[in-house]
Amino acid sequence: MKVPFSWLKELVDIDVTAQELEEKLFSCGFEVEELIDLGGEISKVVVGVVTECVPQEGTHLHICKVDAGQGELLDIVCGAPNVAAGQKVPVALVGTSMPGGLVIKKAKLRGAPSFGMICSERELGLTEDHSGIMVLPDSAVPGTRLVDTLELDREVLDISITPNRADCLSVLGLARETALAFNLPLT
Repeated sequence: MKVPFSWLKELVDIDVTAQELEEKLFSCGFEVEELIDLGGEISKVVVGVVTECVPQEGTHLHICKVDAGQGELLDIVCGAPNVAAGQKVPVALVGTSMPGGLVIKKAKLRGAPSFGMICSERELGLTEDHSGIMVLPDSAVPGTRLVDTLELDREVLDISITPNRADCLSVLGLARETALAFNLPLT
């Protein structure tokens, strides 16, 4: 059963890390099969704002100036049909390792330098949508981590529940066990 760590923290006021909770639950007879970090693979992707977007002659590419909160505008070549100036977008900076193992490097695309990548939802591993780049809400702040903006930096415990513990087949049931393990009240 998959249980978001943040949900357990809402029900029981525990001041421990997910790893410490995993060890405590193990000592209570629960087997945590996996601790999943939902935002781990894209933790270095930041929010950027496209300040300028110019089509490159003879190609489908756009040469964009992007403010990713780095103190200077970055030149990024983007091939998405929906990229436009004024958009807030996810930006993978040089050195970022993407889901699937792609590492973002400085590059020249059709003669234009590119210092990062404006990402689609599929490139981020969020959905299978690859029709264009992901456009973020206007409230997104350039330079902040995408996982913080989308609230994805959440840990999930994958707990194996034995047949004799049907009382723990819900988040409330596991929260009750967590409260007992730490001798804390259940909210």
